[in-house]
Amino acid sequence: VQLVESGGGLVQPGGSLRLSCAASGFTFSNYGMRWYRQAPGKGRELVAHINSSGRDTNYADSVKGRFAISRDNAKNTVYLQMSSLKPEDTAVYYCNAYGTRWWGQGTQVTVSS
Repeated sequence: VQLVESGGGLVQPGGSLRLSCAASGFTFSNYGMRWYRQAPGKGRELVAHINSSGRDTNYADSVKGRFAISRDNAKNTVYLQMSSLKPEDTAVYYCNAYGTRWWGQGTQVTVSS
């Protein structure tokens, strides 16, 4: 099993980024997928969840209205579109297959002027 995140970087407050997580080694379309983040000195926080079909999504209150999770089951990829970014969104972002201990290596997002 592999989960490979990409798309992180340095962005100014108010900016946007789109993260991708490419999955392999399992039947992607059978699993809900999640994005988590971990800021320095803090625990891992659930950011967003999408069910296996992509029809249902849930978000942490801190990102609701600014972030959007989506997936393409044909490409075995889950996305996180992040808009109106704030300095407090700075963290390493990880994807996870729901109900498993499968994690990617993470991608750093830094929001700073």
